[in-house]
Amino acid sequence: MSTQKKVAFYTLGCKLNFSETSTIARNFQNEGFDRVEFEEKADIYVINTCSVTDNADKRFKSIVKNALKKNENAFLIAIGCYAQLKPEELAAVDGVDMVLGATEKFKVTDYINDLSKNEMGEVHSCEIEEADFYVGSYSIGDRTRAFLKVQDGCDYKCTYCTIPLARGISRSDELQNVLKNAKEISEKGIKEIVLTGVNIGDYGKGEFGNKKHEHTFFELVQALDTVNGIHRLRISSIEPNLLTNETIDFVSKSNSFVPHFHIPLQSGSDVLLKLMKRRYLKETYTNRVEVIKKTMPNACIGVDVIVGFPGETDELFLETYNYLNELDISYLHVFTYSERPNTEAVEMEGVVSKKTRTKRSKMLRGLSVKKRRAFYESQLGNKLTVLFESENKEGFIHGFTENYVKVKTPWNPELVNTLQEIKLTKIDEDGIVRFNWIKEPKFIL
Repeated sequence: MSTQKKVAFYTLGCKLNFSETSTIARNFQNEGFDRVEFEEKADIYVINTCSVTDNADKRFKSIVKNALKKNENAFLIAIGCYAQLKPEELAAVDGVDMVLGATEKFKVTDYINDLSKNEMGEVHSCEIEEADFYVGSYSIGDRTRAFLKVQDGCDYKCTYCTIPLARGISRSDELQNVLKNAKEISEKGIKEIVLTGVNIGDYGKGEFGNKKHEHTFFELVQALDTVNGIHRLRISSIEPNLLTNETIDFVSKSNSFVPHFHIPLQSGSDVLLKLMKRRYLKETYTNRVEVIKKTMPNACIGVDVIVGFPGETDELFLETYNYLNELDISYLHVFTYSERPNTEAVEMEGVVSKKTRTKRSKMLRGLSVKKRRAFYESQLGNKLTVLFESENKEGFIHGFTENYVKVKTPWNPELVNTLQEIKLTKIDEDGIVRFNWIKEPKFIL
């Protein structure tokens, strides 16, 4: 391929998708392509799709249109979960030239022989049962934090979820490879690593291509804590039934792991949790929150919750709302239920109207604002460490403390990607926290 060819990427969805996009982009660069921003003119546009919500599906067409506005002759490639689930549907979108499934996406450069536009998108897609091997990946250069993929796929059968159909069985990276990747990231001057996967608490299953666990998630955490040069390690999303007391206790005393947990709940009603085929009930979730807060009183706890699941009556929704209102958590990620083909939930009775789903979502988003505000207020006066981001937003630079409090100060490019000691002082009208320097800024390059 000519070194003059330019490639751009757009990522929809989760941290896992970002880690994979970054790895695929490096593969292109190794083949002699120049990576450019998606807003620029490119010869190839790669769109990494998501299919967790109906909205992610709909966004795909508008992204394709935007790419073609920049270069009507560009070669468009769709990869990711939506590409695995509905390859023919994506291939039929005007302007799409190639669709690659779950295993093919990591070999994308092998499929590019001719960049001429196709009348109809070519599909190279495996049966999901064939997605039984592991491809490691991590993101660098895209943001201050790096997303390190440690696990892929899921063996759970949640009735609303298409991820097992899009990503296959649960499988893990080999422990030594995770440690090697973590070391590579730290050597590039990145201060924070976020562990990511579909079900990271299941880490160790399929590590060497077999079903049994060679290592546990706790052993992974212990090993990563010994890697030199990593300032911060953050656990992304972990199932409450897989978050053990020993992991919580270890994080509280860790050199690198920060006091921040994101734990999916999905519903505060045991009735709905059973319908969703979640692997825990409310009592387990309450216990996890209580153990974290007892061990780390200043820990930040984020929660995923779904509204409008079939069978969610007004009473069951209020049970969820009241449960979350009373729980000592810090913020919510609210997902409005959307029907996904080939899931059990599609056939369930008790469908909730779109209008009611929207109303309930708005109520929980309002509760999230209240919870985040209360958590931030509880942190005022505390001395913490902030890692500054790289973007100038209206004259301010933002960053996050170890326990995920968002802070801001007037823009100073020398602060980018540095760790600074601060004392939280007040919350601005935009809900972001101001601070005083404990020490004059040190620029740790």
